[in-house]
Amino acid sequence: MAARALGRVKAVLGPTNTGKTHLAIERMLAHGSGMIGLPLRLLAREVYDRAVKLKGAGQVALITGEEKIAPDTAKYFVCTVEAMPLDRIVEFVGIDEIQVAQDPDRGHIFADRILHARGHGETMLMGSDTMRPMLKRLLPDAEIIRRERLSSLAYAGVKKITKLPKRSAVVAFSAEEVYAIAELLRRHRGGAAVVMGALSPRTRNAQVALYQSGEVDFLVATDAIGMGLNMDVDHVAFASRRKFDGRRWRDLRADEIAQIAGRAGRFKTDGAFGETAECAPFDEETIERVEEHEFEAVDAITWRTATLRLESIAALIASLETPPAAPGLMRVRGADDEEALKIVGAEAEVADLVRSRRDVERLWEACQLPDFRKASTEEHARLVGQIALHLLSPKRRIPRAWIAREVEALDRSEGDLDVLQQRLAQVRTWTYVANRADWLDDLEEFRDRTRAIEDKLSDALHAALTQRFIDRRTSALLKGLKREDALLAGVSHEGEVTVEGHYVGRLDGLDFKPDPRALDLEGRAVRNAALRALRPEISRRLRAVAEARDEELELGRDGRIRILGPPASRQRKGSDAENPAGEDAGGPRSVGAPIARLEQGGSLLRPRVTLIGADTAPAPERDAARERLQFWLAGAVAHELGPLMALEAAWREGRLPAAARGLAFRLVENAGALDRAGQGVDELPPEARGALAQLGVRIGRHSIYMPALGRPQAARLAAILQHWALPDPHGALFLPRVGAPSANLERARTWAECAAAGYRPFGKFAVRFDRLERLAAALKRAKGEGRDTPLEPHLAKIIGRPARDLPRVLTALGYQCVHEPGVEGPSRWRLPAEAKPRPPRREPDGPFAALAELLPAKKRKGRKA
Repeated sequence: MAARALGRVKAVLGPTNTGKTHLAIERMLAHGSGMIGLPLRLLAREVYDRAVKLKGAGQVALITGEEKIAPDTAKYFVCTVEAMPLDRIVEFVGIDEIQVAQDPDRGHIFADRILHARGHGETMLMGSDTMRPMLKRLLPDAEIIRRERLSSLAYAGVKKITKLPKRSAVVAFSAEEVYAIAELLRRHRGGAAVVMGALSPRTRNAQVALYQSGEVDFLVATDAIGMGLNMDVDHVAFASRRKFDGRRWRDLRADEIAQIAGRAGRFKTDGAFGETAECAPFDEETIERVEEHEFEAVDAITWRTATLRLESIAALIASLETPPAAPGLMRVRGADDEEALKIVGAEAEVADLVRSRRDVERLWEACQLPDFRKASTEEHARLVGQIALHLLSPKRRIPRAWIAREVEALDRSEGDLDVLQQRLAQVRTWTYVANRADWLDDLEEFRDRTRAIEDKLSDALHAALTQRFIDRRTSALLKGLKREDALLAGVSHEGEVTVEGHYVGRLDGLDFKPDPRALDLEGRAVRNAALRALRPEISRRLRAVAEARDEELELGRDGRIRILGPPASRQRKGSDAENPAGEDAGGPRSVGAPIARLEQGGSLLRPRVTLIGADTAPAPERDAARERLQFWLAGAVAHELGPLMALEAAWREGRLPAAARGLAFRLVENAGALDRAGQGVDELPPEARGALAQLGVRIGRHSIYMPALGRPQAARLAAILQHWALPDPHGALFLPRVGAPSANLERARTWAECAAAGYRPFGKFAVRFDRLERLAAALKRAKGEGRDTPLEPHLAKIIGRPARDLPRVLTALGYQCVHEPGVEGPSRWRLPAEAKPRPPRREPDGPFAALAELLPAKKRKGRKA
């Protein structure tokens, strides 16, 4: 190209936002053909898209190390600097960001293009004004034009990340720091887009589109945004001023700070820059130099000879180490390709295959494979060595099976951000390989395959970044909260709450349940926005509760009160064990969400209720709803547990004989049932027995209970109230199915828990009180002439238990097993007569003499003094 270069060389220099790249694109497209070299694949794709819109896809080519779109009719070539096809003769050649020539890794490529790449009609070099002295030294005949920034750039000072102005870009220098800042912005400001040099163009463009559209107001990026990427940024905040340049950590130079900060302000809109997070403050001199765009001139650029000796590996290495002859040029040292050549070329297996000039050239091509994975030098050299062995083999091609296996292993879109980025970096390696026409036989197939996988991974990475760092809902809510009157909210029939079109949670009854994914500020924004919008709906529901009819309310097994909808053909929703509102609800009705719950540690006969939700509603509305539920529950207790309430009232009011009052008190305390043993029932006078019987108390053979409380509705209500009256209720409610003579106990239950449901516990199971009395009656009938009863298996059916459980029940009831020596056959069981207590010995002057006189006459008869 240099031999045919007849056009003039023009250098357009200046700070960011001077329109240099825009001018170069215009000049290129004004010629009949042209080529432009750009520093980033991302930027190359952006310029390519612009050129296609102006000239059409058939006239524009895109050539990067990983992507090649080159129609035969192409006249304009948009490339990364490394991928420029220098053997093409074009009228215009442009090189952007020429100050990269001082970079220790890539600088020698830029230096080579500055010195040798020429257009037949015009050559334009664009970059920082710091390159002016170097260009005058290397290209004394070049025309140098300075362009001034179209807008001002001013220092704005330190700002907290959570206080940054909208349309800010936060710059960090590691993926970990980028992610941490983006996460913080998501929690406090609704989210941020993420831009890093390692992203594919597809992912980067999708992320930038989120920012450019205003869906999020913040961008977190590495210094990749300093290389000409055009975005509407008003403020650039540095989260750090130290970067790793591939060899060491160092402070940013003033010109590097200006290159990044210069992304703030576009065209004639002024921009600002400053520090945030843990960034050390900029000194006054640096701030002034950035604002005035005055920096130290570049005094040396990296260089590598363009004349390579390919007779042998040693000759190639020696030529790469050739020192520069001109001042201002500094030989590149430690470049990835040169290091890979030294390691791979020293391997005997590779060296034995290098026999010709073409073999050396082939090996050098393999060593120039970019290290997209950012692996160690040794690891990267191993991959280069594998490729070199294939290229130097007799077939001179990479085997289809090998590369297919490597590529297919990457065709997975699951995983976290780090995994997806790692796969993208790996697939970029194979995309580069697939763009080398002389490396593969099935070039088009693998090019399409690697591109499809890269697109798939790019989309997955974009989705993962968006899901992790952007909350569209919270972003919309934060915007909507500033225009409260305009908030659009709604509640669906299923209770889903939306604000500004975004799902924010559910309204269950009176209780708003925010989306559990919302945290910190996001969660508060969701809750505040929703509650503000739901005030009318919650007030309406509270009025509905206050005006509800008795038949519309129901207490569920879970201790919660719900409003039943009208009879409907659809089945009940929700679940409360087998039936949330109870087995006896009476016909199919829709069940609403819980609106209140029983207070723990309350009383069986005087339960208290608490509203669920509606915390922000006006107190009068809440009080009216709660009082209505309290009144309804008191009525339900009076109706279903009336006999127990009557017994308690008789005890409190002194309407029971003195001998019966203690028994009545214990019955009330134990949910209306007692074990007869030890209660002194045989000592009760007839008037006490009669008074208890009139109140519904039955004194059975083994239990004292109230049969009326065994009705299904009464037992259900008593069981629920007794369970939730416990100080710390846990586990499932004990309430067997209606009519069950017995039930298994999955855990230990108190007497009151079982008694409330109408059952008596026996270890791992419980039996209904009335069935135990039927068993006692059957045993009495079967006793025959003696006092012993044979243990017949059919007796177990009375209590609904297997025959093996009958001995446990009888033992617990006080029966004793009798075995006759030498006699085989069923065991016999005996119920001893209850021992009668002996009265205290009477002494004429003893302290108990007066008490003995209180015994009935027939009890005193025949007793000695």
